[in-house]
Parts: sequence; C-alpha cells; structure tokens
Amino acid sequence: MPLSIAHGSPTIFIRRAAFERVGLTRTALDQRFNLTDEEFRVEGGVIAVGPLVGDNTLVDLIAELEDLGLIYFEEFFELTGNWPEWLRVVIVGSSPL
Repeated sequence: MPLSIAHGSPTIFIRRAAFERVGLTRTALDQRFNLTDEEFRVEGGVIAVGPLVGDNTLVDLIAELEDLGLIYFEEFFELTGNWPEWLRVVIVGSSPL
C-alpha cells in the first residue's frame, strides 16, 4: 500500500534491508523519538519515519543513522515536507535490494 507523506514537516526514508542490517529496531527509535504508529510506517523495502517535529529531531536522527554506518542518499534520505498543502506525495516501496 502506498505511503502518503505529510507536508510541513520532514520524513526520513530508510531502506528496510539497511535498517535491519545495522540492528536498528522500532523500539529503539520509539524510545529516542517517541514515535506514534503514524510516524513509523513500512511499505515493501522502505521504512518511513515522520513527520518529524521539533527543532533538532531531523538532525539528530540523521546523525544517529550515520553513526550506525548508514549512507545518506544510498540507504536513507529525507523529504523536507517543504511543498504546498495541495500537492500530495505518495511513496511506493519496491522490494528490498
């Protein structure tokens, strides 16, 4: 099922295989960022974390992913949410690589 992405706040997308490879868990992210079910979603080979709120949440999450060895843009990236409300962005995850 496609993931609808909210405007106005950033969302991080992580390849599921990379997420699992470094031993990252939903529980760990929940404890650190207090995520709701709507802020942690999985579609095929993609994990969406967001929309992220707070001044440092995006920067902190990117730093943690890089500290775990994930490569920006190759294994994860962010959409800033900086698009008009009338534009709908939908992500369809492909099968894991």
